[in-house]
Amino acid sequence: MDSKQNEPHGQTVVRKASSKSWLAVIIIAVIVIGVIAGLIPRSRQQSNLRAEILESSIPTVTVVSPAPGQSGCRLPIPAEIKPWVETPIYARANGYLKNRLVDIGDHVEAGQLLAEIDTPELDQELERAKALQVQAEAALELSRVTSSRWAGLSKTRVVSDQENEEKQADFKLKEAATESARAEVRRLEKLKSFTSVLAPFAGTITVRNIDSGDLIVAAGGKELFHLAQTQRLRVFVQVPQAIARSIHPGQNAEMTIPEMPGQVFIAKVVRTAGVIASDSRTLLVELNVDNPRNEIVAGSYAQVRFTEAQMVSALTLPANTVMFRPEGPQVGVVKDGSRVELRTVKLGRDFGRTIEVLTGVDEKDRVIVNPADSLASGAAVSIRETIKKEKAQRR
Repeated sequence: MDSKQNEPHGQTVVRKASSKSWLAVIIIAVIVIGVIAGLIPRSRQQSNLRAEILESSIPTVTVVSPAPGQSGCRLPIPAEIKPWVETPIYARANGYLKNRLVDIGDHVEAGQLLAEIDTPELDQELERAKALQVQAEAALELSRVTSSRWAGLSKTRVVSDQENEEKQADFKLKEAATESARAEVRRLEKLKSFTSVLAPFAGTITVRNIDSGDLIVAAGGKELFHLAQTQRLRVFVQVPQAIARSIHPGQNAEMTIPEMPGQVFIAKVVRTAGVIASDSRTLLVELNVDNPRNEIVAGSYAQVRFTEAQMVSALTLPANTVMFRPEGPQVGVVKDGSRVELRTVKLGRDFGRTIEVLTGVDEKDRVIVNPADSLASGAAVSIRETIKKEKAQRR
């Protein structure tokens, strides 16, 4: 009976000990979980702090890509407009102006009478020359008959050979004198035709320097009229050497005149001088432009843009991307992996906010704007943004 009563009591003790063990395990597990739960956020905070410290140690930069500069072909170039054909008209005969038929601004046709010159002295010379021609022709006829007769007598030995040869020579002399008299008449008749001043081609009278009654001296060099043809015009442009190789005959260009805002005239390149002028380093280019309504005044100043000329433009960068160092001008280029590569560049023209870069970069490169003086190759950087060239210029 005693052993049976002791068995339930022992089981109760074991059960109590087992319950205490499980309670201890649970408490320990709770403590461990609490420790772990406390350590994880702290570890994350430390990791984030280390990342922030690392990130703050890498400089942040702004980059820009090189862009083609403005082509010089698009820039307006001063030009001079000239008539298609123009010529001064001078007198070829001495005398007095008998009649003036045109004035400045008048349109004339080819062969139209412009003025008449009265030439009394020339008229007398012509009459005298005609009289001398008649005299020479009469002497020639007499000499011809005489030489023919003496030639027949010479065959019968009535006259000597010497006398016959003298008559034949006299006949040839009279022939030459007659031809000289005829030539003089033709010369004076030609001069007489110059008493009528005619237009050599159709055009507009732009200058008149004489009036009725004026003394006209052929050798005096005084210009009577100036005639210009303006239905078509020639445009002359001195093209700078930088774009001279881009200009070719057949290209179209835009011509504007300051006094005619909003109007654009299409001109065509017809020829070039072929050589660069040594004094100005420019190429003389001639263009033609139609002027059917005489809107364009010959002699005007104009501006020409060669819109069809193909010119390779140099790349440009903002001026604040270039570093001037003992090695020469350099730029910082961000390569793959956010590492900096310093490149030595060759600079061209300085436009103030931008600079031409002839060698060292291409359009795909990312160039650092406002680089630090301590920037070195291999340095790690973080790109904040890529900006356009215009935005970089304003920085």
